Amino acid sequence: MASAHLRRVAAGTAFLGAGALAASWLTSEAPSRVSAAEISGKKLRAKRTLPPRDEQIKSLQTEDEFDVLIIGGGATGAGCALDSVTRGLKTALVELDDFASGTSSRSTKLIHGGVRYLQKAIFNLDIDQYRMVKEALHERTNMLESAPHLTHPLPIMLPVYTWWQIPYYWVGIKMYDLVAGSKSVKSSYYLSKKDALELFPMLRGDKLCGAIVYYDGQQDDARMCLAIALTATRHGATVANHVRVTKLIHGQDATGKRVVQGASLRDELTGKEWDVKAKCVINATGPFTDSIRKMDDQKVKEICCPSSGVHIVLPGYYSPDQMGLLDPDTSDGRVIFFLPWQRQTIAGTTDRLCDVTHDPKPTEDEIEFILGEVKNYLNPDVEVRRGDVLSAWSGIRPLVSDPNKEDTQSLARNHIVHVSDSNLVTIAGGKWTTYRAMAEHTIDAAVKACKLPATKECQTDGLLIEGAHGWTPTMYIRLVQDFGLECEVAQHLSMSYGDRAFAVAKLASLTGKRFPIIGKRIHPEFPYIDAEIRYGVREYACTAIDMIARRLRLAFLNNQAAQEALPTVIDIMAEELKWSEKEKKVQYEKATAFLAEQMGQQVNRASREKMSINLSKDEMQLYIKRFQMIDKEHKGYVSINDIRRSMKSFGEDVSGEELHEILKEIDTNMNGQVELDEYLQMMSAIKSGAVAYSRFARMAEMQEAVVEKEGLMKKVSVERSGGGV
Repeated sequence: MASAHLRRVAAGTAFLGAGALAASWLTSEAPSRVSAAEISGKKLRAKRTLPPRDEQIKSLQTEDEFDVLIIGGGATGAGCALDSVTRGLKTALVELDDFASGTSSRSTKLIHGGVRYLQKAIFNLDIDQYRMVKEALHERTNMLESAPHLTHPLPIMLPVYTWWQIPYYWVGIKMYDLVAGSKSVKSSYYLSKKDALELFPMLRGDKLCGAIVYYDGQQDDARMCLAIALTATRHGATVANHVRVTKLIHGQDATGKRVVQGASLRDELTGKEWDVKAKCVINATGPFTDSIRKMDDQKVKEICCPSSGVHIVLPGYYSPDQMGLLDPDTSDGRVIFFLPWQRQTIAGTTDRLCDVTHDPKPTEDEIEFILGEVKNYLNPDVEVRRGDVLSAWSGIRPLVSDPNKEDTQSLARNHIVHVSDSNLVTIAGGKWTTYRAMAEHTIDAAVKACKLPATKECQTDGLLIEGAHGWTPTMYIRLVQDFGLECEVAQHLSMSYGDRAFAVAKLASLTGKRFPIIGKRIHPEFPYIDAEIRYGVREYACTAIDMIARRLRLAFLNNQAAQEALPTVIDIMAEELKWSEKEKKVQYEKATAFLAEQMGQQVNRASREKMSINLSKDEMQLYIKRFQMIDKEHKGYVSINDIRRSMKSFGEDVSGEELHEILKEIDTNMNGQVELDEYLQMMSAIKSGAVAYSRFARMAEMQEAVVEKEGLMKKVSVERSGGGV
């Protein structure tokens, strides 16, 4: 056993030596780059105001021909649009759903070079993976500099539970710093067991030997993608969400060669169809890459190998505010991240082959796998409960397949740019962090293949993104002082919109209070305010799902809170978009289905229903008594009117929507009423930790208190109660 440990230490030393040699060689041949601050003109703000979506659609319908038409509004497609338009090309982008509605909003939120890819590159002597890591580390720095309001450095702890792994992991992480070179965020360091537990007190410490801390970046992925698309629009690109490509248009070039010359489009909101011409069409559709390629050539070989990754969101108390955690050695060899994000905690991800779908769903076994791994490295004081899963989602990684490798875990996220015989340019693979480099390589290939009239070389390395130009870390203080916003709300606006936060604040309504003066929260637990919904419509939010999932991140943070805020969100959007009552109902139903199916509500409910009732005799009697206090007419069930009457008895006057939400969280058979067995099932789930909290359960408890107080008052007469004459 000891000899095996020593071999691992020796391997780590070899890892460092080989890596250092490779690093010096690659560094010497790589062209030097400059930072964002050093690039002349990159801080200049494009003056164009954001045109409404109607004008963007009109531009798509009336322009004679675009130089570039990009299909796909994720990170890569938005990056391509920004790269293309800043080179002087007439650019259009269309997205079937919403910007970042697919993989780009469902990531781990990390901006990273890829520690595990570096390890594989060194041990396997894979120069391509090494270059990919080096490129990603450069792009990591670029993202942190170009959008400082949406990104920040994040320390990540790697706990070590075996003594020989300390030098092994230390060597690997120092190699990561070495490859980053001048682009390193901050230097990694070793922590003793005592210091590790001080920084991460939730960590299991019984066998802990120490920890290594290294730095990567973190972002708000959906808002970053949107900001890139908005920046492209500011520079003159035509971008439109909810526009489907129904087919590619082919013609002949001057030599008689069959080439792609545009696409047929359909506005998914109005149903209107039209054709758009373009000198070059770029396929940047992520997991749907092959479906567009088959529009060009039905016989084309598929190149995308989709892999599902599930993440869950847990309460913020599961992790420190400013320290993530990496588990590199899970039970099945996958890497698990455990990261603070937006005052909550993200845990994930899984990695399994999947089918391509527009609505990927998390599964119970994937959620249980993540929870099981989380339990392994948190101390016994932190009871990891199924009911603490606030939200869960699945994202499909568009990995590029290699026929020599059997499983997705061994696939690198290298990207490929492919130009078909008919000049369809496809960008596939890659990862969020390298979106800008991927876009640069794609537009380079497009300019060459389609002879596009670009007037400049790539301009995006160091180009500031929407909101970054006037942003400073203390800008939120001006929002508090100038507008009378709550400090938490001001910080949120600053970190989400950058210098555009002032434009958002101007749309906020008065609260009627002494303080805060403006900014009505749409949910008491989160700093989102009414003005963001109005501003979100100007940022091309067209549906309630667009708003709760991507303009605001509420659906990803807490699906129940998103459900509770939904009526308010829809009412404000209806004012902005002139929705009818019928349309408001449609939006509510679609958003509710989205939260249930794609954000984990449905699987949370299913996990609770599987549990057997595990209550003691005394507990059963207590809960039956509370149930009967609400069911005053002894019907055998609780109706929505019973809930309303109970809430009023202790001074709560709630809306019809809130009453339905209280009912729905416990009405498992969906018949519009609560039976006794459903209530007992809920209380058993709360007892076991499968459910963290229930408003119905709290209401029943308060109803009991009201009834007991009334009974006491009846027993004690006025003459005997004291104070009589």
